[in-house]
Amino acid sequence: MIDREAAPTPEAAPPAPKRRPLLLTDSPLGRRLTLPAALVLAIASGLLAVLAFPPYGAWPLAAVSVAGFGAAVHRRRLRGGLGVGFVYGMAFFLPLLAWSSTQVGQWPWLFLCGLEALAMGLLGMGLAACSRLIDTHRWTWAPLTGVAWVAEEALRSRQPFGGFPWGNLAFSQAESPTAAAIWLGGAPFLSFLVALSGGFLLAAGYALAVHIYGSQASPRERRTAGIRKAAAFTAAAALTALAPLALPINATAPDGEEINVAVVQGNVPRLGLSFNEQRRAVLDNHVQATLDLADAVNEGRAERPDLVMWPENASDIDPLANEDAYDRISQAAAAIGAPIVLGGIVHNDDGTRSNMTIVWDPEDGPVYMYSKRHPVPFAEYVPYKAFFSTVAGWIDPRMSEGLDNVAGFEHGQNAGIVEVGDYTLSGLICFEIAFDAETRASVLDGAQLMAVGTNNATFDVNEARQQLAMVQLRSLEHGRDGLMASTVGVSGFTDHTGEVSQATEFNTAAVIQADLTLSDRSTPASTVGILPEAVLTGAALVALACAILINLKHRRSQT
Repeated sequence: MIDREAAPTPEAAPPAPKRRPLLLTDSPLGRRLTLPAALVLAIASGLLAVLAFPPYGAWPLAAVSVAGFGAAVHRRRLRGGLGVGFVYGMAFFLPLLAWSSTQVGQWPWLFLCGLEALAMGLLGMGLAACSRLIDTHRWTWAPLTGVAWVAEEALRSRQPFGGFPWGNLAFSQAESPTAAAIWLGGAPFLSFLVALSGGFLLAAGYALAVHIYGSQASPRERRTAGIRKAAAFTAAAALTALAPLALPINATAPDGEEINVAVVQGNVPRLGLSFNEQRRAVLDNHVQATLDLADAVNEGRAERPDLVMWPENASDIDPLANEDAYDRISQAAAAIGAPIVLGGIVHNDDGTRSNMTIVWDPEDGPVYMYSKRHPVPFAEYVPYKAFFSTVAGWIDPRMSEGLDNVAGFEHGQNAGIVEVGDYTLSGLICFEIAFDAETRASVLDGAQLMAVGTNNATFDVNEARQQLAMVQLRSLEHGRDGLMASTVGVSGFTDHTGEVSQATEFNTAAVIQADLTLSDRSTPASTVGILPEAVLTGAALVALACAILINLKHRRSQT
């Protein structure tokens, strides 16, 4: 008989080790994505962001991209955040700005994208530095993501060489319900809300993951808890995106005089940088289209406009110095019986040139000129020309030759408006519409319409549609009816709600005409100006300082 009490009992089996979830690794900061997984997520998130912008317009993907970016850099070391952020930036900017390589070659495109991606690297570094702050105060994740993106865009919109705001989150939202937020706090506030939504989505994903993989509760309990938290954060993201619909944007709707405006898109003989070699043909195209409009008016097929808008570079022949160009423009103005607002290149006495918007009166000829205040670096002027020409020569002699051929355009010192009789238009030329300060200054200087002349002949339709989206948003931001006049397209009209009408096809000749309402009203965004951006950027800097203190405290405790 076996003595059961004396029988040896098997030792209790040790608990099975927890299996680490796939694609995750442990680090001194906590569990995070492996580096390969983080890089793949960064690339995928950058590509998703491209789809949020025109011509694709899948605006919800901007917030999804922000969430992916945040997950990729969370709990990484500073150099890891910098590197992953840079990879995200290249995945985003290379396709978004591909139009910049269509005529000028790959090197300027790569340098531009590299500079823009470096700013994203700094953002990744900053968010990585804040990982312990987020882990200590989980509620901060969404607002910290929002203010960090605003700070990054504030830097990228100003530095280097005056900045390049293309690709800011706000510019992906022209067709979204969130766009109305620009009326309240400007483009930085709109970017904040998009990034805030992304932060909520990130928190939702994290809540679901941590309760599935990290909780000691039963599988059923942790799934239920995770789903509840994820649903709450997802609802917060949706509410953030939809809340601007309640804003009373019609409270500042234009209520002034109504005027009829015709936009002439004359087209060019061929796309590319060589369109300048056909400058007389470009001028003739715009003259002839205006003469045809005049015939239609005289025959009763069209209304006589109060003013006609030609695009940037409609006359690359200096119309003030060239008698033939002067006569052709005067002929068109006299035939249509209305002032023509045209873009022209004017040669200055000191050998420089100015990119001008000129008001051409039917009787008096040129009566008002606006000089572009924010010329494009390396396209309209070369900063530190000797240095960059030398560096470019080391890389490719053709680049150095190209920089040497860039004509120095003067920075205009005038007010940001164009006065046409009793009407006042914004004086914005081409990329100036992307800059918050230039756009607001034109409104404060008295612009009653948001008018933008541009030349897209050296780019492609993607760039043109991205630029038109900016005009949409600026019209909404400042409560102005507006227009974009392009040499080759896309031209169109916008209203104070951000709606677009009569958008033209790319690389075609067209004339469009609409009644627009003047406005002298100020929206909240026009009034507060830089304040929302300053407050949000300041909050980001405070959060970063707190994160640094927490990291230092943790490091001391480990020694």
